[in-house]
Amino acid sequence: MVTHITNGISISVEVFYIQKQSMPQQNEFSFAYHITIENNSEHIIKLMRRHWRIMDSNGDIRTVEGEGVVGQQPVMQPGEYYQYTSGCVLNTEMGKMQGTYTMKDVHTTNLFDVLIPAFDLIVPFKMN
Repeated sequence: MVTHITNGISISVEVFYIQKQSMPQQNEFSFAYHITIENNSEHIIKLMRRHWRIMDSNGDIRTVEGEGVVGQQPVMQPGEYYQYTSGCVLNTEMGKMQGTYTMKDVHTTNLFDVLIPAFDLIVPFKMN
């Protein structure tokens, strides 16, 4: 698991290889990632947008952007957390993801970015 804190907002990521959904013969490797967003600031925040950079071991980079996460724009009071699970398919056995969430301070309406730490996507048999 990797964790990073920006402006009192903690982002933790845990990755899982999904063998049942992967098709190595067709160069499709499925991964799930479970994210915990913890509001340790003194402000009520709302997750507005996500921005991902997905890199595979061939050097290909994909960018994914959009509103919220998994169809939601959660609001978190100080001390609250939000968790979700999503996924990614790579064309190689190894890769990396990183990104940012754009958050809004509900009271001031100021927007700010929170770093999603880089995390590795590696099929288990490549880790030996």
